[in-house]
Amino acid sequence: MKSFLAFLVLWSAFFINAQNDALFNKGTEAYNQGDYNTAIASYLEILEKGQHSAELYYNLGNSYYKLNQIAPSIYYYEKALLLKPNDSEIKNNLGYAQNMTLDAIETMPETGLSKIYQNVVGVLSFDQWGYAAVAFMMLFVVLYITFYYLKYATQKRIAFISGMLSLALAVTAAILAFVSYGDYKDDQPAIVFSDEVIIKSEPNERSQEVFRLHEGTKLDVLEEFNDWKKVRIADGQIGWLPTENIKLLKDF
Repeated sequence: MKSFLAFLVLWSAFFINAQNDALFNKGTEAYNQGDYNTAIASYLEILEKGQHSAELYYNLGNSYYKLNQIAPSIYYYEKALLLKPNDSEIKNNLGYAQNMTLDAIETMPETGLSKIYQNVVGVLSFDQWGYAAVAFMMLFVVLYITFYYLKYATQKRIAFISGMLSLALAVTAAILAFVSYGDYKDDQPAIVFSDEVIIKSEPNERSQEVFRLHEGTKLDVLEEFNDWKKVRIADGQIGWLPTENIKLLKDF
């Protein structure tokens, strides 16, 4: 009975993957033929089945971009970039989409230490740092066993030094994974989906207008109160807006 259930689970997984592959191919074919609405429908159906990938989000971004729908185009490019933070093609197309937005917001300048921190931690995503830590730890174990069985002093010395280096890299990667995950949890980016939204000084309609934003603009969510969210844009300005005007990027 257990063997039959295991077989059923494996068969179901295979069947679902086959369906998703068929939908993905259908969407790609529709995109290549210029039928962007059909492409979007196929890709979204895959998302509804609980599957996602950088390639899927990237294709959705391309499809919406072709339809001149700024907010969803940027939204899906940004989601793709979360999964593949160093992909130059995603960054390039995201830049084209961002050029279509109305809000010209200057980014606050980074300090030298902040740039170094981002350049080091941002090389890989937190899960990739985790995989690297596991890989280096496995290499350390292999080198340790090799060191135990080697006979010659020179070979033992090389294995020992390589093993210690692997261990150090494993610990470093684990620390970077932990730090990167902390940054990931603290950072809550979102995209404005309304044509225009008024940012208020307090979480209510009676409060003073601080500034206005338009569709496609990226912001960070700081906190939530009822149906309002406190947000910050790239130049450091802060205010409140109704939750319905934005979509969080990390809603995987």
